[in-house]
Amino acid sequence: MQADYPVILNIVSSPKSLPIVRGAVDQMAIQEGLSKKDAHGLVLSIDEALANVIKHGYEGRHDQPVTITLAPVVAADGRKGISVVVRDQGKQVDPQSICGRDLDDVRPGGLGVHIIRAMMDEAEYSCPPEGGMMLRMVKYASAEGASD
Repeated sequence: MQADYPVILNIVSSPKSLPIVRGAVDQMAIQEGLSKKDAHGLVLSIDEALANVIKHGYEGRHDQPVTITLAPVVAADGRKGISVVVRDQGKQVDPQSICGRDLDDVRPGGLGVHIIRAMMDEAEYSCPPEGGMMLRMVKYASAEGASD
């Protein structure tokens, strides 16, 4: 059975919410026919996005609202995919200023933006007029199909 409607997850900005989101995203990726590799990239990207919301948007507060909307999409060439919108009410920053740290700066952490841009087919940050931040990402099935 394929989802033909969005799945909406309303969570709080707690690291304890992340395994639940990962599980839901992984299940939807399987349901939509993404390969294990594509599903892993999608789950990793959402995990990084939520970690950034908690750390930067909410400055470590673990009781703030986050909404994740997952929806099946189809690419122009017919490949299935999943659109993800991560919406928070945290601190707004200029979307043009969102970039990963210099990769020559070798140290733990700080690679979330790089991971998102490398794993996802589309990633766009915006500042909704009502406040907070919104990240829209899309992951399409790889051209080689769902066999891996």
